[in-house]
Amino acid sequence: MVTQRPAARLFWGTAAAVIAADLVTKLLAEHFLVPRFVPHRIIGDAVRFTLAYNPGAAFSMSLGIYSRFIFGGFAVIALVVLFRLYRSTGAGSRVGDRRRILALGLAFGGAAGNLLDRIRSPQGVVDFIDIGYRDVRFWTFNVADSAVTIGAVLLAWSLSREEREAAASRGTGGAEADVHSGAPGPEA
Repeated sequence: MVTQRPAARLFWGTAAAVIAADLVTKLLAEHFLVPRFVPHRIIGDAVRFTLAYNPGAAFSMSLGIYSRFIFGGFAVIALVVLFRLYRSTGAGSRVGDRRRILALGLAFGGAAGNLLDRIRSPQGVVDFIDIGYRDVRFWTFNVADSAVTIGAVLLAWSLSREEREAAASRGTGGAEADVHSGAPGPEA
């Protein structure tokens, strides 16, 4: 029997590292980047740190005065779904499991980091990373947002790769294995 410990260490370690990095960077942003909306150049005009609070969701979507609670509720649901996906992944012994567990840990940590912000501050989620060129700027974001995005992309890549590998094994490799094992092939 394969132990769950390495998978648990990877998932919870990744999630905890994201939560800690997110919280520390947000506290530093709130301390050093005042007043709000004043850009601090980091790499020319391409990367700036600009303190902003987002009471809504991604891309500043808002549902009015209840945004904090509604999007907080969505975050709790996302955490439950991510945790269930992690639990269904298994012990991390199959090809692709570690990649999937890492992706889920990143997304879980990011979702938890932004949920903690919604709980601790009625102003909303602290955003401060400001990327763009001159007046063309991306939405201001934070470490948690980055972790969710990287986790989602990594998870999609991992799942598509697993699907391609499974399809390949059902193709020529799978048919040859069926002939050698005596099991009926796809033409049966």
